[in-house]
Amino acid sequence: MTTTSERTLVNYAVTDGVAVIELSNAPANTYSYEMMRQLDEAILQARFDENAHVIVIRGAGERFFCAGAEISMLNSVSPTYKYYFCLHANETLTRLEQTPKLVIAALNGHTVGGGLEIALACDIRIARRGAGQVGLPEINLGVLPGTGGTQRMARALPKNKAIEYMTEGKLMSFEEAQDLGLINYIYDSEGYWEKVLEYAKTFCPPNKASRTVGRIKRSVQSGSEVAFSEALAIERELQQLCFQSDDAKEGISAYIEKRKERNFTGR
Repeated sequence: MTTTSERTLVNYAVTDGVAVIELSNAPANTYSYEMMRQLDEAILQARFDENAHVIVIRGAGERFFCAGAEISMLNSVSPTYKYYFCLHANETLTRLEQTPKLVIAALNGHTVGGGLEIALACDIRIARRGAGQVGLPEINLGVLPGTGGTQRMARALPKNKAIEYMTEGKLMSFEEAQDLGLINYIYDSEGYWEKVLEYAKTFCPPNKASRTVGRIKRSVQSGSEVAFSEALAIERELQQLCFQSDDAKEGISAYIEKRKERNFTGR
């Protein structure tokens, strides 16, 4: 019999500069410690992969992006195990959030509980029209959203709305979530995945200076957590790295030469 630890729960592949990380645990792509370990490894792999300029996270199948942690697992382990499980999950999503490459969450289905917490650690969220709901309903289990949900939701929404949705355990449609600013785009179901990949590729060379995209992300993510003067210092240092890049030279030359085409290389 194959045990959970021997199964592949997270798939990783790179195509045309886009690293695709797929959560794969039917039927709802729920995660265990084993899946989080594999997700952590995939994030690190994408960081080091010089062929990966952008990261896309999706759920296997069409019904779920991810429904969060496996409740049966939580019911069978000790409080100490649960604590370290949550600690590692927090560390994994922080690593994802701080990775200097743009991360797109492709919400191909229901995105609830820990699934939304994963999505909130991504930079851009693109949903499939009519495919599901989002929310943090952990209150119904007598626990709080413990994988960064209380903090990232409160940074994504006004505080009173974040508290409302979490304490009432509300689920919302993708359209409602977009109105609140939780979702960036909603694509029609037909050709959804192809459109997500097409969008992701716009951030890859030669279309964009991908390292600069990553540095904009790092400036925002790191700068939002420190004092303004320190955030400006982070911005200046990242700008200096941009100035030293081949892509900055190309972008400035194209402007001076009045060239519309820019041949960025990601270097």
